Amino acid sequence: MRSYLAEVIGTFCLVFAGTGAIVINDVVPGSVTHVGIALTFGLIVMAMIYSLGDISGAHLNPAVTVAFWAAKQFDRKKIIPYVTAQLIGAILASCLLRVLFLEHDHLGATLPRGPWWQSFVLEFVLTFLLMFVVLNVATGSKETGVMAGAAIGGTVALEAMFAGPICGASMNPARSIAPALVSGQLQHLWIYIVATTAGALFAVVAYQLIHVERQRAVLAADQAIEEESP
Repeated sequence: MRSYLAEVIGTFCLVFAGTGAIVINDVVPGSVTHVGIALTFGLIVMAMIYSLGDISGAHLNPAVTVAFWAAKQFDRKKIIPYVTAQLIGAILASCLLRVLFLEHDHLGATLPRGPWWQSFVLEFVLTFLLMFVVLNVATGSKETGVMAGAAIGGTVALEAMFAGPICGASMNPARSIAPALVSGQLQHLWIYIVATTAGALFAVVAYQLIHVERQRAVLAADQAIEEESP
């Protein structure tokens, strides 16, 4: 239960701070700016990883949870409780923002600007990159370590910085589902569920291929050393 509660709190903080920055920037135009929004997402992710990484792994993202399972680093029985906790936290955050900003129309929902396929491809690639970084800096299924928070938070900020104006740079189904449900902006929600999950799973494949080749290279080097030894 500690892990599930940590995921509720962590995802709440992520959605409240990140989408809250979007809402406040709309209410007071230019007050946060696009750069500020990107940094807000990156910084809150970094803060939650350092705060909760040792407890739940600080997934904060259903696509990350599913990808950790696909990488055989996470118990299948915990997938539904983790995703449920993440959705609860995200929806609570969007509900609070609705109370605070009754007149806002989308509450920071991710909405594509341009053709749907453009945002689909962007979200796929963005989530692939994010999950690839996560897999390489995480300890098992936990985002812990001195540099994990900085690397993952920095990746989120970077991707939100350049891709946010077009696709919203969700990289996280829970982050998109919550404001869409609460504000009623459901028309493009499927993009941010399918593309993000597919991108995260593809990152697992790339990660495993690279590490298999690395292991083979290490084994080959060890074998060569043994053969050269008298």
